[in-house]
Amino acid sequence: MTTVDEAKHIVAQRIDEIGGQLVELSHRIHSNPELGFDEHNASRWVADALGDAGFRVQHGCYGLPTAVRATIGSGPVHIGICAEYDALPDIGHACGHNVIAAAGVGAAIGLVDVVDVLGLTVTLLGTPAEEGGGGKIHMLDRGAFDGMDAAMMVHPAAVEMDAMPGTAVSQFEVRYTGRPAHAGAYPELGVNAADAMIIAQVAIGQLRQQTRNSDRIHGIVTSAGSAVNVISDSSAGRWIVRSDTADALATLTERVKRCFEAGALASGCTLAITPSGPDYADLRPDAHLLALYRANAEALGRVFPVLPDGVTGAATDMGNVSHLVPTIHPMLGLDCLPAANHQPEFTAACITPTADRAVLDGATAMAWTAADFARSRLPKMNSHA
Repeated sequence: MTTVDEAKHIVAQRIDEIGGQLVELSHRIHSNPELGFDEHNASRWVADALGDAGFRVQHGCYGLPTAVRATIGSGPVHIGICAEYDALPDIGHACGHNVIAAAGVGAAIGLVDVVDVLGLTVTLLGTPAEEGGGGKIHMLDRGAFDGMDAAMMVHPAAVEMDAMPGTAVSQFEVRYTGRPAHAGAYPELGVNAADAMIIAQVAIGQLRQQTRNSDRIHGIVTSAGSAVNVISDSSAGRWIVRSDTADALATLTERVKRCFEAGALASGCTLAITPSGPDYADLRPDAHLLALYRANAEALGRVFPVLPDGVTGAATDMGNVSHLVPTIHPMLGLDCLPAANHQPEFTAACITPTADRAVLDGATAMAWTAADFARSRLPKMNSHA
């Protein structure tokens, strides 16, 4: 019987053999950025790579044309590996989802030759629209993660982290409707929707003094009129509210919405608030999986710096998965500070040699973690078998 240590050696060899293809996939996705739910090229490239490696592939599943499900093996321990591939408007892959996709493909293919001896079923899920669309949440609700014993992915960042402090998020659109009038001749006939938005923003600014350090409120005004001499009869914006737990998020979101109600009350406008995507839950990494991953990453030479207390993370739809399936979401450091996620400089950092190394290390660390997890679930599989 092949031991787990021998299986991990086979995994490393396989990932080394396909390393050039993985880096090429990362760069190709990076050069062709596609927004959420429109990742037709990236999802096809991911599906094709896995199909060529012998996986049973579905491209376009769970009601999402750019979702992918690729499975190999039939063992009792079922591992899910998530691959993201959506980009951001205007700044492309400034969150490095090209690295995520290539590392996920690499981890899955790296396990192909050892799934039977490890007792594994491996499923790679190509998950669209993480940047606000909540692709994993739709897939979770439609059964994509059913029967999985663990789920994992890696994500590039400025610095290495074994556990991203993922926050809970609510996102919504706000629209005020007023009444137009000539701003110079008959301003008293108007109901100013631009003023309503300003009042709401001032109220939110005052609210921030009474929020916790882990809370965040941010948004943009998308329209507020089209002519300076016309009282604006409509204004609109998109807003995000963050907190460290779902319960805290619900309380904070209600307070923020009252700020928008204040704008309507003071201006005389009508107000409509519409969710712009599903709520993201806080990320709850599994301690056992996390310990396995960290040991494997360190064995590859990855270094986890000590970070200051109170670091607030971003949000991910992997948080919703983590509430139902043991999950990890480590961050692969690209050593690129002051460039950080969602900046144009980070877009450039995601196709550097350091990022290419992160693709291969992330793939190997995840695949090794899957092997160790199988051993923990099936005690007869051990390094002395």
